[in-house]
Amino acid sequence: MSSSIATTENLVLAAVTYDPKVVTIWEGFKEYFLGRGLPFDFVLYSTYGAQVEAALAGHVHVAWNSPLAHIQTERACQSRGIGVSAVAMRDTDRDLTSVLLVRSDSDIRTLQDLKGKKIGVGAADSPQATLLPLLHLAEAGVEPGRDFTVVQHDRLVGKHGDHIGGERDAARALVAGKVDAAAMIDGNQLLFAKEGTLPASSVRVLAHTAPYDHCCFTVLATAPRAKVDRMTALLLGMSYDDPVVRPLLDLEGLKQWKEGRTTGYAALGRAVDRFGTLSAWLARMDA
Repeated sequence: MSSSIATTENLVLAAVTYDPKVVTIWEGFKEYFLGRGLPFDFVLYSTYGAQVEAALAGHVHVAWNSPLAHIQTERACQSRGIGVSAVAMRDTDRDLTSVLLVRSDSDIRTLQDLKGKKIGVGAADSPQATLLPLLHLAEAGVEPGRDFTVVQHDRLVGKHGDHIGGERDAARALVAGKVDAAAMIDGNQLLFAKEGTLPASSVRVLAHTAPYDHCCFTVLATAPRAKVDRMTALLLGMSYDDPVVRPLLDLEGLKQWKEGRTTGYAALGRAVDRFGTLSAWLARMDA
């Protein structure tokens, strides 16, 4: 553990800078927590890999993680005999789905029709725009790389798809006819339609993935429990009707904090195993 963190009285949170607003968000939460008696600070990382490794080294106590980063932390802690929990998540992190889109005039009607085609996905480490859609296809008997060509759009790899540029690139490739299908989270399909990236009536949904969960606060069992519990209680007690809290919740994209759960990560766990997503990283960490 870094001495600067080891000796501080603060509960230290880590977050990834997928957007400049991340600074504003956590400065706001810091002020809120400090004003309610919780000693708190935060550290920002450029990638989830760096953030996970910082948590494993004891440099931070709580990590605002992507689902892949939470699984990364769990897998690394298994061999170390350290417990890991998800203490809270947004209401908007629960029961999400991704979609596979085709052009409206396409003759593709079933997943089997994708054989021999090109499918555009987001960044290689995006759960919602790459790993989960490809798992959906693989479990339906349409294997990536064998039955169809995967066309990745690797914007800001390391941020686990939090930066939606890769999904937007996949959508543009679909409209331009460079790929035959494209994968993205369903919320971004609506966003891309609204902004004109997906012109009206230009695409249709071929398939939905099963529901899954997204980000959470990851905590190792070695973290200071009383302070983690206080932070969790403060989060769960926030009300969207509170004018002090509402701007923070709006920036972070939620109406209410919910208790953390990991059941919604089961499919992503299967994807990680099937595609070997974390194999090289875990081997390095265990070396």
